[in-house]
Amino acid sequence: MRANEQSEFEFAHVLRDERIEACGARYIPLAIKMRPRVLSEIVGQDHILGPKCLLPKLIKSGAFSSIILCGTPGSGKTTLAEVIAAETKSKFVKINAVLSNVAELREILLFARKHPEQDVLLFIDEIHRFNRAQQDLLLPDVETATVRLIGATTHNPGFYVISPLLSRSHLFKLNPIGTDDITNILERALSDDERGIGTMKCHAADDVIGSIAAMSNGDLRWALNALETIVMSLPVGSEITAEQVENFSMERALRYDADEDEHYDTISAYIKSMRGCDPDAAIFWMTKMLDGGEDPRFIARRMVIFASEDVGLADPRALPLAIACFEACEKIGMPECALNLVHVTVFLATAPKSNSTYMALSKCRSHVAKNGLQNVPLWLRDNHGSANRREGNQRDYLYSHNFADNVSGQHYMEHPVKFWTPKDSGAEKQIAERAKWVEHLRNELNGPKN
Repeated sequence: MRANEQSEFEFAHVLRDERIEACGARYIPLAIKMRPRVLSEIVGQDHILGPKCLLPKLIKSGAFSSIILCGTPGSGKTTLAEVIAAETKSKFVKINAVLSNVAELREILLFARKHPEQDVLLFIDEIHRFNRAQQDLLLPDVETATVRLIGATTHNPGFYVISPLLSRSHLFKLNPIGTDDITNILERALSDDERGIGTMKCHAADDVIGSIAAMSNGDLRWALNALETIVMSLPVGSEITAEQVENFSMERALRYDADEDEHYDTISAYIKSMRGCDPDAAIFWMTKMLDGGEDPRFIARRMVIFASEDVGLADPRALPLAIACFEACEKIGMPECALNLVHVTVFLATAPKSNSTYMALSKCRSHVAKNGLQNVPLWLRDNHGSANRREGNQRDYLYSHNFADNVSGQHYMEHPVKFWTPKDSGAEKQIAERAKWVEHLRNELNGPKN
């Protein structure tokens, strides 16, 4: 049978519903059993699902062809897609961009073209994993609404989803679920006999349930899995204690993607915390990176940059200390070099700040872009070789050490321009005073002669 003559029976393997599969299995994870089935059961996303918001109106009218959902793990992207399919009475087809290929995608699109009455809603989890060619393949059918596309991603769609697909899509960002909402759902799961684990008759104090919710970092799926794991390890009718939750938390993995958005977001928070003179916040973000498996040399490299960009002349000790920290990370490694990192993190966070040298570089580059480069003045040019000497190179150069205070008064650009504006911060105050004195002396030396 040729590819374009495939039967619905052969195609059935791509039309799977996660709940149907789960119901046929012996074990159904609590996170699946507790998934919302209607829009009103979804929590924590009032900013896109409130009564005056666009998305509920699109769902009610069915007037959409493509939606991109972005959000952190466990924020409800898959659940929302399933609810949309149910509300619009669409055929829900779920694929994962990591596991699927072009052949499977073509098969789905072919089926949707041949069976328009099915109103296929194609959900692509981790759509950022599809390459450009795979995303291009979706465009004609999205354009004609042959399929309704819902793409889910934990990444910034602007970086990973092609512009033509983005321009044809409604983009909605899901927030991490709030601790109070997660707490309420955990309590419901604990008491619900049908969809939860109420048959275990376990109970827990409010603060214990709240601690599980707090540990989840807004990931509802993680929180439900954690609760289920703890309950299933206890006898029926047991009380969940704070000690049991603490023991469980010691074994949990820290959510930190060292290669993706989390990597950039966390280092950004770390740098901004040091710039804002908050050592405690800087230590927190540094610890998150280290415990998440970040290369300590990456953090140390950013320290070296920060030492010049943000501390600068306000404390000249910052740069050599940051370089020493980088060398320590290379020579010692984890876990011991964490001590070096926290040492220098606190120093940089509490040091006086000045970006005067960074701003001077920026100002100079802008000046050059607008006015072009000056030629090197004749008196500063190299005079090695007879040809250079015949040109008069260095003939009028004034050797600074031959003058009082080592200042000759000579200018070092043919058309002097001021780029560096010192700040009255830390050690830069003394540096600025000397620079001002040298400038005053140069002006005197270049003044009118009597």
